[in-house]
Amino acid sequence: MDIISNAPSVITLGYAAFFAALLLEGPVVTAAGAFAAALGHFNLGLVFLLSVLGNLIPDIAYYAIGYWGRERMVGRYGHLVGLSPERLAYFERLFAAHAGKTLVAVKLLPFAATAGLIVAGVVRMPIRRYASLSLAIILPTSLLYLFIGYYFGAVYETLDRYIHFGGIGIVVAVLIFFGLVKLSQKIS
Repeated sequence: MDIISNAPSVITLGYAAFFAALLLEGPVVTAAGAFAAALGHFNLGLVFLLSVLGNLIPDIAYYAIGYWGRERMVGRYGHLVGLSPERLAYFERLFAAHAGKTLVAVKLLPFAATAGLIVAGVVRMPIRRYASLSLAIILPTSLLYLFIGYYFGAVYETLDRYIHFGGIGIVVAVLIFFGLVKLSQKIS
């Protein structure tokens, strides 16, 4: 089997693995995908699109877990995480009054993201509002990580080129040096 004939399947597998990793850990994988795009392995536009989807799908899933599991989660397990009926009422007021600010805080705090997104479903935040706010947060953060990854990929590629040419220069310099030493020995 030759690699050229299997290139489309290798690329597809690369994007599929990239998307699966995005579902687990979005920002870091977005930066890694942009890094690979800077080196010519991925398409930057497709990396961005997959990054947005790979961040939005888990957000919707966490919301759905909270929305459909409200009674079971709060009744059975709420006391384990400090979610009493009073605290639930507080979160309902917080999401009603400051949905955007609360969602930004929840999504940008790594230790609070999963629980906060589930609570957004538990308090029955309207799904359209939730999805639009989530998307409004995902777009700039994905662009930021895309920029960071692409920038470092471009810097790496430039440094790699200079290091490669520097290595060739060193080899040539060493050969010239030994050639001159040998020549000076023959002359003397």
